[in-house]
Amino acid sequence: MKAGKKTSGFTLIELMIVVAIIGILAAIAIPKFASLIRKSGEGASKGNLGSIRSALSIYYGDMEGQYPGDMSALTVGGKYLANVPLAKTPNYHSDSSAETTAQTSANDGGGWMYNNLTGDPNLGTVLVNCTDTDTKNSIWTTY
Repeated sequence: MKAGKKTSGFTLIELMIVVAIIGILAAIAIPKFASLIRKSGEGASKGNLGSIRSALSIYYGDMEGQYPGDMSALTVGGKYLANVPLAKTPNYHSDSSAETTAQTSANDGGGWMYNNLTGDPNLGTVLVNCTDTDTKNSIWTTY
């Protein structure tokens, strides 16, 4: 090599600094990404709950003041819902469209809780069947 001639390329120190910076950025970004995934599941549950409640309201109007015995009645013929959507409660229960009926409060079993008790003032109420909290510390059954 001739004196005064500079070679091109990166030194080992420069490469190590770049790798360290990428590692720091990844350590910050990955937890944020996981949080966003959880929030999207919560948003999906809220949207699905709204769909079920809307279908129940339409059913109630069509049947002149009668609620269905269970939520599967909403899917008959696809008039109100094509299928019962999933309740997504990330970190607590697996995604489920299971329905718990004949109860006045949630039992933390996952899925949906539908109150079909005749004479109960909350007849026709549907809730997320989870008594844990979401990312904003709201209990799932308060939606």
